[in-house]
Amino acid sequence: MKTEFSLAQLADPDIAEADKILRACVHCGFCTATCPTYVLLGDELDSPRGRIYLIKEMLEKDQTPTAEVVKHVDRCLSCLACMTTCPSGVNYMHLVDQARVRIEQRYQRPLAERLLRQVLAFVLPDPQRFRFSMVLARLARPLAVFLPTPRPSATPGLIQRIKAMLALAPHRLPSPGPLPGSVFAALGKKRGRVALLQGCAQQVLAPRINQAAISLLTRHGIEVVLVRDEQCCGALTHHLGNDHDALARARANVAAWTAEAAGEGLDAILVTTSGCGTVIKDYGYLLREDAALAADAAKVSALAKDITEYVAGLGLESTARQDNIVVAYHSACSLQHGQKITGLPKELLSKNGFVVKDVPESHLCCGSAGTYNILQPELAGRLRDRKVANIASVKPDMIAAGNIGCMVQIASGTSVPVVHTIELLDWATGGSRPALNAQV
Repeated sequence: MKTEFSLAQLADPDIAEADKILRACVHCGFCTATCPTYVLLGDELDSPRGRIYLIKEMLEKDQTPTAEVVKHVDRCLSCLACMTTCPSGVNYMHLVDQARVRIEQRYQRPLAERLLRQVLAFVLPDPQRFRFSMVLARLARPLAVFLPTPRPSATPGLIQRIKAMLALAPHRLPSPGPLPGSVFAALGKKRGRVALLQGCAQQVLAPRINQAAISLLTRHGIEVVLVRDEQCCGALTHHLGNDHDALARARANVAAWTAEAAGEGLDAILVTTSGCGTVIKDYGYLLREDAALAADAAKVSALAKDITEYVAGLGLESTARQDNIVVAYHSACSLQHGQKITGLPKELLSKNGFVVKDVPESHLCCGSAGTYNILQPELAGRLRDRKVANIASVKPDMIAAGNIGCMVQIASGTSVPVVHTIELLDWATGGSRPALNAQV
């Protein structure tokens, strides 16, 4: 794709990167077939290729984003299926992230929308605030039926988004998991030492996921530390276009993990939420212009691993095969498209005794996508229903996934138990049986 940035514009590292990305695009349109919003809406501007044109014009002309540009960029799930399909290697992720930052900085959203986005950015990354908000949402949930039904609109209104938030709130909250700073000793001969990302929403909604990871890891000789000064990975605010907050969190985490590695050492930084893992693995890029932290950020990105990547090297041995349990494996977009981890989780489950079924249209997003199912509830609901129908077609006993957002989204549309991949692997290798009657 031909670009027309001035030399002055290209002096900006972000614009220079955008120019590189845009020039790689050859207009082939392969991306349209795998883009969830294009599949649903059939609008060229709701495809990656269409959004690339809009972003190119906005950046080249240094324009204030228009309502039309904002609408179509907001509809993007950042599922990154287009990057898996693209034959030219276009890094759409970095381009759309840059567009979101430009929108956040220069576009004046309606007051109600600004306030909602500020509330999400304030509450979701903080476990204590998030837990309190979930208690309030659970109390308010019965009142949702009294809210008026909004008229269909290209842009969802506040009432529709509030209804979506209340619908996603769990009926009950589990007890909190272990505290930051906790260290879990290896059982038997010590084989390694890792940090385990504590997460923000996950440690409130499903602390059992990390508890299963700790159980499996320590049983296989791995010491696990929950680093005390660790923060939210920054993914939630990053995808809201709030780079100031996201980069501050990234810097804090790089400093905390680097200090831990310099102390007692770390073989890896393990992540059980693939949406977080995708961003942490990108810290090296995000902080590339930070002279003080660029090198450490790159090292942190290299240390970051999805939990399945790490346990695959531990030589897991199944203690009780579950050959009668059919598992539908949902491949989270952030795992299969963002981190290019596709077959490994299924292989681990199969080798440890589960009957694993592929889900039709597995490349299409479930509609969770961070805060997407709140900010774009109509599209998210259609994608969830499509995903649930595809899952139902393989008649599973349970659904396995590697991302808490996907787990919550899918569970809101099915009665089939939804569990994390690591819970099943822990169970198969001597850990506790997952709560199979639980949806999240």
